[in-house]
Amino acid sequence: MVKIIGAGLAGSEAAWYLANKGIKVKLYEMRPFVKTDIHQTSDFAELVCSNSLRSNDPLNAVGMLKNEMIQIGSLILEAAYATQVKAGSSLAVDRYGFSEYITNKIRNHENIEVINEEVKEIDKDAYTIVAAGPLASSDLTNEIQSLFGVKKLHFFDAVAPIIDGSTINYDIAYLKSRYDKGEAAYLNCPMTKEQYETFYEALTTAERAGFKDFEVNVFEGCMPVEIMAGRGIETLLYGPLKPVGLEKEPGQRPHAVIQLRQDDAASSLYNIVGFQTNLKWSEQKRVIQLIPGLENASIVRYGVMHKNTYLESPGVLNRMYQSIAHDKVFVAGQISGVEGYVESAASGLSAAFHMERLINQKVLKPFPEDTMIGAMARYIATPNKSFNPINANLGILPELAKHKKKERKMLYKERAEASLASYLSEMI
Repeated sequence: MVKIIGAGLAGSEAAWYLANKGIKVKLYEMRPFVKTDIHQTSDFAELVCSNSLRSNDPLNAVGMLKNEMIQIGSLILEAAYATQVKAGSSLAVDRYGFSEYITNKIRNHENIEVINEEVKEIDKDAYTIVAAGPLASSDLTNEIQSLFGVKKLHFFDAVAPIIDGSTINYDIAYLKSRYDKGEAAYLNCPMTKEQYETFYEALTTAERAGFKDFEVNVFEGCMPVEIMAGRGIETLLYGPLKPVGLEKEPGQRPHAVIQLRQDDAASSLYNIVGFQTNLKWSEQKRVIQLIPGLENASIVRYGVMHKNTYLESPGVLNRMYQSIAHDKVFVAGQISGVEGYVESAASGLSAAFHMERLINQKVLKPFPEDTMIGAMARYIATPNKSFNPINANLGILPELAKHKKKERKMLYKERAEASLASYLSEMI
């Protein structure tokens, strides 16, 4: 029997994999009896930030990772494709349908017992996967610190606002994907130079909510838009407001473009892409309504800042997400030092894969480092003076001989596919 702490993306993935291998699982989830600062439902694998699982391009790092997970047996990706909404070349989901799908699958599996209570202690002598997620309770966080002998266990993260689709001005906002890649799936709000400058001034001078210390300990990929803007007036134009490839008419490029991505299957909700924020709610409304097309926007969910928890894993975990000090304890999800929905799920899948082998007294061997799932595991286990959570990226793969960019991506993909296939055939 395996005890899994947390029914987020990693915990759900791990529970499903082990249960399908005939191993009994006790899945502990403290919600709804103990709430977090950011979750809104009691469903499993709730997406608290974006509803996007990013690119589906198989030559992209996260696209490679998805394909690897599918080969191993991923519930998270099964759910994502079953609840997919339009997002161009990206994989975005109906966030509520996605969580409901996973919750139903988990609750109805004969080998999984769901226990709704808060875990405050970890039995290092029992088969355990700690997948409590970045919003672990304070008692469990203290227990994790004690068990692994670590001091620092957090950074800060931010969430983007969600808009009521019926309050968007569709005379201004237009449907298009960048460079017309994939199906037109993003609503685009164009800005002239003057409109952008007015918006920029309001954004950078707006009053922020608490967490005065977060600026020195925030994950770069979740940087609040107002902090990013503070780096210079053109910063957003090369980031989330980049207008390139989003012309409504040929030759008429806007100065800046804010994109909205569909957040539910009914096309009633849209989140503002790259607009994570820690502004006070009244200021969010004022700034957002300066965006052309959102003059009368109704905000369904405001952006917020929240604390995330993660281990500095090198020296604590090995490449199987297994504790070096306590071999029956594995750690998965963002708490293990990965960053992103797909990456968190992949770590849960990896931890479960190796846990099954440990229980059945099979040889433990990490995934090949030239696969994306293996490269991520190598990253979190390798000593690094400035360790920070990381997304899947081609830079963590072993280098190939120099080729043109597209050729190099194809070679990375082909090498990973062959390597994973060989590894899985050896492990059976």
